[in-house]
Amino acid sequence: MPTGFFSTATRLLRLALPSLLLVTLPVTAQGPKPNTGGPLAPPQDRSGQAASIPSDDATPTLTKTDVDSWLDGLIPYGLDAGDIAGAVVVVVKDGKVLTQRGFGYSDMKTRARVDPDNTLFRPGSISKLFTWTAVMQQVQAGKLDLDRDVNDYLDFKIPPAYGKPVTLRNLMTHTAGFEETAKYLISTDPTHVTPLDAALKRAVPARIYAPGSMPAYSNYGASLAGYIVQRVSGEPFAAYVQRHIFAPLGMAHSSFAQPLPANLKPLLAKGYANASGDPQDYEIIPMSPAGALSSSGADMAKFMIAHLSADNPLLDRKTAALMYATANTPIPGLPGMALGFYHEDRNGLTIIGHGGDTDWFHSDLHLYLDKGVGLYLSFNSAGKDAAAHVLRERVFDSFTDRYFPSTAAALPTLATAADHGRLMVGNYVSSRGSVTNWLRIANLIGQPTVALNDDNTITVSALTNAAGLPKRWREVAPWQWQEVGGEDRLGAVVKDGKVMAFAPRGYAPIFLFVPASTGMNWGWIMPVLLAALAVMLVTALGWPIVALVRRRYKYSSGITGRPLMLHRATRATAWIMLIVAAGWMGMIAALSSDVGNFDGRLDGWMRLLQFLSLLGIIGTALAFWNAWVIARNPGKRRLATLWAIIIALSALFLVWLMIDMRTLTLSLNF
Repeated sequence: MPTGFFSTATRLLRLALPSLLLVTLPVTAQGPKPNTGGPLAPPQDRSGQAASIPSDDATPTLTKTDVDSWLDGLIPYGLDAGDIAGAVVVVVKDGKVLTQRGFGYSDMKTRARVDPDNTLFRPGSISKLFTWTAVMQQVQAGKLDLDRDVNDYLDFKIPPAYGKPVTLRNLMTHTAGFEETAKYLISTDPTHVTPLDAALKRAVPARIYAPGSMPAYSNYGASLAGYIVQRVSGEPFAAYVQRHIFAPLGMAHSSFAQPLPANLKPLLAKGYANASGDPQDYEIIPMSPAGALSSSGADMAKFMIAHLSADNPLLDRKTAALMYATANTPIPGLPGMALGFYHEDRNGLTIIGHGGDTDWFHSDLHLYLDKGVGLYLSFNSAGKDAAAHVLRERVFDSFTDRYFPSTAAALPTLATAADHGRLMVGNYVSSRGSVTNWLRIANLIGQPTVALNDDNTITVSALTNAAGLPKRWREVAPWQWQEVGGEDRLGAVVKDGKVMAFAPRGYAPIFLFVPASTGMNWGWIMPVLLAALAVMLVTALGWPIVALVRRRYKYSSGITGRPLMLHRATRATAWIMLIVAAGWMGMIAALSSDVGNFDGRLDGWMRLLQFLSLLGIIGTALAFWNAWVIARNPGKRRLATLWAIIIALSALFLVWLMIDMRTLTLSLNF
């Protein structure tokens, strides 16, 4: 089987899964632990030495005139070059809107311009900030306890696991331990608007980590928190947010309702894959607290101002300080997770934020707590080669360095760089993933690999620069690496001389890269899989070709009876294995091409593939029987016996893989 088959599979997974899971991997930044008081001291490295010194000369002033000029030189070019339809960018400062700008088009056909006051975008997982704010309001009211078993607030049960209950603190730091799920997460069929309780009760994800032990971003967990607010407040979640967040802030162009109310529906920007393509259908998020918000740029400004204000109209000072403080630090030396927000601290500043993606909208929100400044931006298309992701990262980086610059101190490479680099080498998987369903495949294909270079720097295949080349990292503190020629940092957790996890500062602290187990290590599975499928392909194609040649030359092999039956069954098994492999890649392609396919319409195809897989298992047993019969036949050549054994072993490997990847399950949930 050509390697292009697997390149296509990897590409499809990378395209499909991030959008279907409504998660962004937004930029975060290295810095000190946050405080709740005044300006921070310069950040320090692990030795206590200052790691950066704020710049003073020639720093542009954060004014509307300067920001507008800077945006005009960046955003229009980014939209045109990236084939992005439109964008909204909002900056707030000292309790007021500094600037709010619309760029490009909300509707490419009518050429309607983006209006920051009235045009609604879908900020995806930024919706969670409203959910977490609602949770903290109920904590403030004494109706919720962050450290109490969430089952005490529910009318159904999260099954016990690991001897520890799931708490709201776990949900807000994404450490509840839920595995990844995607089915029913997003739809385009208006009839699939599901009550929140029904969406949550349909299938509770398995728990694959002990609570509090591992960050693993969870849309289910955020939605569960929203449902708890609904339960204790006695108000439907969307109505609660409308009454207790939107109304007090005057956010008249915002809603969690799906579909949108009649007065807001005409204001929603069209979503696109690329500006040059067709507009896409309205996206429905059944687990609405995780990502169903629609909001204008002006309304998001009001939300940012509220959270930046010393007199927050949504939360009292004590509760707000609790929400913004670091609650979990997965990688020592890198920014941690607050309650709902994640820290993006850099340049000596405390910065909290969140990002969000649906299939068609891509957004970021950043709050510079020390400066009273907020930045929000959203795009209504991913653009060519995911250009919107690159552009939004560039905006955050450039904005921070332009208006709050700092000069990093030069740190020498440690003498331990080679030894620690060798321990880092290997294949890794994301802690955010699936274990009990076939999405497990996503953690197998395209695994990040760490390599040690000749100069004792390391590279991580998944961490690339703007040119698409792997970044190089040099160790500047124990188990801390600095990007060569850049500002990013990378840190690792090590226990008993073994690397347990690592993450770059450039990713939010909502998942880690952990070493791939032997059974999930693509480094050896890939070549064996290629070989096994190549054997299946030669066997499958050889069957009709040999038959045609024999018919052409009127040659009879002399095989009859049971040996002939086993011979044919083995060849049929090869075809089945190829069809099953292609079928699962087709499933991934279907999910990538149409978000509506997450609504269960592929269940019949999944069952068909599972039925064919069962036939493949039976056929594998017959392939071993065939090899045994051939081996016992003294008239057969050793080459024929060896080939029969290779076929049987290849089929056995594929059976192991389909079982290990959880493609054979009674449940159709994934």
